[in-house]
Amino acid sequence: MAKRIINPGQAVRCISWGPHKSAFKAATACERGTHSGAGGGPIRPTGEDKALGRRRGTERMDIAGLVAALRAEAERANERRLLTVAGDRDRGLAAARDALAAFDEPSAAVVTTREGGDRLHPDDADRLLGTTRDAVVLDCHEGFSANVLGRVVGAVDGGGLLVLVTPPLDEWPDRRTDSDERLAVPPFGLGDVTGHFRRRLVETLRQHPGVAVVDVDRAAVEREGLTDPPPARPRSEPSVPPDASFPAAAYAACLTADQADAVSALERLRDGAAVVVEADRGRGKSAAAGLAAGSLAAEGRDVLVTAPAYRNAAEVFERARSLLATLGRMAGDEDGGRTLTTTGGGRVRFLPPAEAVDLPADPDAVVVDEAAALPVRRLAAFLDAPAVAFVTTVHGYEGTGRGFDVRFRERLAGSDHDVIDVRLDDPIRYAAGDPVEVWAFRALLLDARPAVAELVDGATPADAAYRALDAAELVADEHLLREAFGLLVLAHYRTEPDDLARLLDAPNLDCRALLVDGHVAAVALLAREGGLPESLRVDMYEGQRVRGNMLPDVLTSQLRDLDAGEPVGYRVLRIATHHAIRSAGFGTRLLAGCHDEFDDVDWFGVGYGATPRLVRFWERNDYRTVHCSTTRNAASGEYSAIMLRPTSPAGRALYDRHARRFRPRMRDGLSDALDDLDPDVARAVLRATDAPSTPDLTDHEWRVVAAAAYGPGLYDAAPGAFRDLAMAHLTDPVADLTEREERLLVRKPLQAGDWERVADDLGYVSTRQCMRALGEAFRPLVERYGTDAAEVERQRYDSSE
Repeated sequence: MAKRIINPGQAVRCISWGPHKSAFKAATACERGTHSGAGGGPIRPTGEDKALGRRRGTERMDIAGLVAALRAEAERANERRLLTVAGDRDRGLAAARDALAAFDEPSAAVVTTREGGDRLHPDDADRLLGTTRDAVVLDCHEGFSANVLGRVVGAVDGGGLLVLVTPPLDEWPDRRTDSDERLAVPPFGLGDVTGHFRRRLVETLRQHPGVAVVDVDRAAVEREGLTDPPPARPRSEPSVPPDASFPAAAYAACLTADQADAVSALERLRDGAAVVVEADRGRGKSAAAGLAAGSLAAEGRDVLVTAPAYRNAAEVFERARSLLATLGRMAGDEDGGRTLTTTGGGRVRFLPPAEAVDLPADPDAVVVDEAAALPVRRLAAFLDAPAVAFVTTVHGYEGTGRGFDVRFRERLAGSDHDVIDVRLDDPIRYAAGDPVEVWAFRALLLDARPAVAELVDGATPADAAYRALDAAELVADEHLLREAFGLLVLAHYRTEPDDLARLLDAPNLDCRALLVDGHVAAVALLAREGGLPESLRVDMYEGQRVRGNMLPDVLTSQLRDLDAGEPVGYRVLRIATHHAIRSAGFGTRLLAGCHDEFDDVDWFGVGYGATPRLVRFWERNDYRTVHCSTTRNAASGEYSAIMLRPTSPAGRALYDRHARRFRPRMRDGLSDALDDLDPDVARAVLRATDAPSTPDLTDHEWRVVAAAAYGPGLYDAAPGAFRDLAMAHLTDPVADLTEREERLLVRKPLQAGDWERVADDLGYVSTRQCMRALGEAFRPLVERYGTDAAEVERQRYDSSE
């Protein structure tokens, strides 16, 4: 017997279904009167219904029957359906339990902050990645976030059901929950957070096909969510290519012809190719990579697998492990499943990107899973491998394949590898065109992309109009939102659904753009930071993390400036220009517009993974370096630079004291924590500062330096003097040195590299030549900064005098 939810004080009503919805066998019986929806369409209560409810008492609703109807057509089409249960939380969770009871021993997951039973906390929702369930229930009352929704939606199998338990839909956008607290960054409060993201989400739930909406407070079905789809078409069958090199068992393990084609393309790893495998989530790309890795290992090859985290590559190892077992070639499973060894001496091993980038133990092939979630600089390093596969998600919160294409394709084409491309389109878990996948793409903007290149190609900054993109305006204009967010996605190697929620709801964020004929040509996202009360600044100084105030946090807690959080500034979170008009001045024009508009703040700032090109861009826009992090970003492998652009006396005072401290900190840090910093990055960040140093050497030190530059003097007699002179030049490069000579100043005096290693890194034929080159590089510095003592020593050896 179907379970029912009975709510006192409401009217009983009956829902009539069209003939194509006969699977809904348990329609609610009418105890008093009948109300039918024509043609099985959405049912909404009339004023008479509501009055009837106030007079007569109770209304019944059959969740099990609705679920049966949804499941019947989902199974017929091998699609999924979404059931939204809106209203009181306890009623909603009870209704969700009724929905699960409609399944026969379902494999289900309930994601909620409520304890008890087989439940996952929202913070652990990533454990659903790569798994499948008949049903997933997501409690949206507490712990809800766009990221959590993005993680759970892919775990529902074809024929299954995603259940969202939400507050009343009309009230949800204006309610404030624990998830909103993450957006209420100081000095803003919870009341400053908007509800635009959830308002847009509710709109998609009420409009999108395949989404049922039930109001448990009124015991009413607002939308039935039935689409009457045709039966699922037979899936394309995989086959073994006639000239296959991989074992037949690898192709037998494929579930679609697309997947078999990907495995076939990955055979080219045996020949030293670079293979790019692209697909949306749920197409089996990681499984194909795993079958290829297992096949290579079975031949005795060493396959190195890397990904942003091991969980991203878990499917690769599961498929490789299964294939090796089928082939009878498995010898060992070590390191918690992260190293598989074979009877023929091959292996499949995992290392995080920061370790894998050095290609330890010289692997025969590298597989980079979720490649779009890694920055271009790191991806390019893997091109040094004998063979490499880049497996990437086209649309998804792991990273955007569009960004991968735009930013990395040029590097890939310039490599020594033959490049093979393969794309998987057929879903593994459900049919193509699945309405829940289409809904998720729209709701989370997983497929957002910039304007078509032809719409902005050839434009100049003078053609563009500077414009504020208010969150309410973005929600009202889907086209504008998709173009703006699509560019922001490209501005960073990893974008999450939470970034969309922050864009629309965070009170400290402002979005500005340049539009060409109404299309977004460049976009910037800025975060207002600072302006913190003294009590909070003291807490920050003593180690407390303060959300949303990255620059004041670093300057206060790490660099020990108690007053750094008092001035107000804007940090540029992201800035992006359409790829069709990049390097044409749009970024500079957009920043200038921001600088002119926000003239009431003390500073503008930025923190980013430092590369020479990026440092030069910010320097050209009058941003100056105040800090270089002493640890690398785990995913990008880059050290971060922090730069400020003061705009008031308070901002100038903040910049001046940190710029003064930056020089001696770098002088010492480059021979310590930063001894592996790229010399070109070091040159760039040191040049981009307004705090040049004047060397203060003793007469003896000047004689040592001059003797090394012009005569038989030794660097080791006064290394600190050489370090001070190198720092003076790099922060204020008035002497005429080549790039190679400046790199030598970084690698030897500042980073204290071993002579042999420095000579090898910089291409000198011997350490003697490297030593001589260093002395010659110091000659213009002696002439520029030297005292009388240095001049007397120079004249002793300079034959030109």
